[in-house]
Amino acid sequence: MVQIFITGGTFDKDYNYISGGLYFKDTHIPSMLDRGRCTIDFNVKTLMMVDSLEMTEADRNIIAHNCKLSTSDKILITHGTDTMVETAQYLASQDLDKTIVLTGAMIPYAFGTSSDGFFNLGSAIAYLQTLPIGVYVVMNGRYFKWDNVKKNTRTGYFEEHQ
Repeated sequence: MVQIFITGGTFDKDYNYISGGLYFKDTHIPSMLDRGRCTIDFNVKTLMMVDSLEMTEADRNIIAHNCKLSTSDKILITHGTDTMVETAQYLASQDLDKTIVLTGAMIPYAFGTSSDGFFNLGSAIAYLQTLPIGVYVVMNGRYFKWDNVKKNTRTGYFEEHQ
């Protein structure tokens, strides 16, 4: 079984048509998995709904604690892209004997076909089932080990850390 932990990030933001701002309501993951006709056995649990720029050490402790408690050895975490690498590094320091993949989106899923969320989710699920034990970031159709990834803030793409 794949355990999916939701932490928020752009992935799950909705658009407020009156104020023009983005906000959190509910996760889109179950409907995305249904729409994608996903047949793997999974469990979805929302841990928090925060923008990753507002994620704290206590939030990362909650994520790590839930990863430790999970009976699954395959864990997918949806996360905001701005601090995804920091959370991956933190989880790697916990020496968990599991395969953990973090993924997110640059454009909210609620924006429809312009969002990269659907593609990133599918890629993350595929990589999660094939990668060995460790912590990874999956974005833009690629996977990266936790200690060899960075977000290029000029291009908006994730790449190897040189």
